[in-house]
Formats: sequence, C-alpha cells, structure tokens
Amino acid sequence: MSGLGDILSGWPPPVLDPAGPFAAPVTVLAWALFAMGAGVLALVIGATAIAIFGPRRWRARLGHERLVWIGGLAFPVVVLSALLIWGLTLTRDLSAPPQPGEVRIRVTGEMWWWRVAYLDSEGREAIQDANEIHLPAGQPVTLELEAADVIHSLWIPRLSGKVDMIPGRRNLMRIEAARPGVYPAQCAEFCGGPHALMGLVVVAHEPAAFEAWRSRRLQPPPQASTPGAATFLAAGCGACHTVRGTPANGTAGPDLTHIGSRRTLGAGILPNRQGTLAAWIADSQAIKPGNRMPSYPVLSGSEVRLIAAWLETLE
Repeated sequence: MSGLGDILSGWPPPVLDPAGPFAAPVTVLAWALFAMGAGVLALVIGATAIAIFGPRRWRARLGHERLVWIGGLAFPVVVLSALLIWGLTLTRDLSAPPQPGEVRIRVTGEMWWWRVAYLDSEGREAIQDANEIHLPAGQPVTLELEAADVIHSLWIPRLSGKVDMIPGRRNLMRIEAARPGVYPAQCAEFCGGPHALMGLVVVAHEPAAFEAWRSRRLQPPPQASTPGAATFLAAGCGACHTVRGTPANGTAGPDLTHIGSRRTLGAGILPNRQGTLAAWIADSQAIKPGNRMPSYPVLSGSEVRLIAAWLETLE
C-alpha cells in the first residue's frame, strides 16, 4: 500500500517520457507530428501574410491555379502518404502476437474499472485481479484487451500507445518497462459516467520479484473465519465479489482475494487504507458518483470497520 502522495506523484502521466521500447516509437512519431504541424502552421501564416500585406505580384502568384493544385492537393497527398507508411512501420511491433514464454495478461474494461487476469501457458486465466497490472521489468509483456460493455481504451503513456477495447473483439498491446517502477494508466475513450475516474496502476518488478509475486498469487488462500468475513458475507457482498477461500464467488465486481495488497481503490482514485476502504464500502457513490457499487447505509459504522479491517488483511 502507498500514501496518496506516492500515488498521485505520477499524475497526470508524462506523455513524452518513454520508459520502455514500445513507448519510444510513439514518442518519436509524436514529435514528428508536432514538427510537421508547426511547419504547416508557419506556411499558412506566411501565405496569409503575403495574401494580406504582400506585393500585388506575389499575391497573384499565391492565387495561381498551379500553386493551388501543388500546395493544396499534391503536397498533402505525398506527405501524408509517406507519414502513414512511416508511422505504420515505426509502430508495427506495438500489436505483434506474443512470443513463446512471454507473460500474457488479459485486461477487460468494465464500467468503470479494470478486470485483470494473468494467463498460463495454455491461455487459461490463472490469477484474477483488478485495477492493477504487475509485470517483470526488462521483459516484453502482451496485454489482451477486451471490453465487457462499451468501448474503453487503455493508455499507459510511458510504456506503449493507446489501444481501444471494443466489445466482441480482442486487441493486443505490447508493453515493456525498462526498469522497476510504478506507471499510471488511464481509460482514454469516453465511456460515460465516471470515465475520468477510471485509472489503472502498472507495477514493474525485478524479474525475480515478479516470479515470487506470481508464485504467491498461485497459492491457495487460507480459509477465512473472522468477524469481518462473516459480516462481509452476511451483507451480501459475495453476490458481486469473489474472495477465494470463502463462499463469496460473485463476478459482477472486482475480485477481492488480494485487495489488501493493492495500491489504490476505486480504479486508481484513492489510496488503499483501512479508512478509505471503510469510506468506499459505506458510500462509494459519494466518492465516485455513478459507479456500479451501491452505497450501504444499512451497515453500521462498526460493521463497516469490521469488513474494512478484514479486507485490509487480504494480501
């Protein structure tokens, strides 16, 4: 868990500061577009100045039919075609199929959070998580992007480009973090409601630390028999959430089996602490209006605190 300052230190995510090989081509392309845009603007300003203030002979040449055909049609067609070919060549590896042995993670956009599943060698979902992606630094990782309801878009500015998530379709995004660190991400396609509050955190570990993390997640969870767990189940939370090791097996909301180890709550908008957990359980609609988790005014303060204290232990 991290403090609010640690979480917000990377927001907004720096757009032109690549931290991996798949973000670097996007940055190069962006600077090229900025430069071309500046050049076109300079030409337009110059032409406008000549048309208004220039000598009559220059103005006559500026309005000549040949210059219109060359500057208004031929030049844009040639330049934009070359830019398209160069841009596709530059970014061709961003959606390449995964290589054998590569880490594969399935990310599904939901209203308004992220379902995350780590795939085994057979393509089966071996580990369930939410709103947080863990990966080994220095190694390429393939994200399989899907959408459960409307169009979303995953954008991790320092690790790759923006890729849309379309219902009924699976798109690929390749990312790699050159060094360990925390990299903020965001839904970059308006998806209604609290779209602006749909963030995600990418955590890059040293390869050995990532393998240790993955091994821990593959272990069967301990059986939960605490007052907080009993209150959680009695309140009906298990109808929407899964907590392995308990009867809770709902799939409408995020898997909470390891919620205590996450850095944020509410898809990147709150630091994950017992107090914020309690606030989210009691009245999530006041924190993130329009999200699909109802508020629970029927729970007493002591019941909310019991649930929050138990959830905090689920690491």
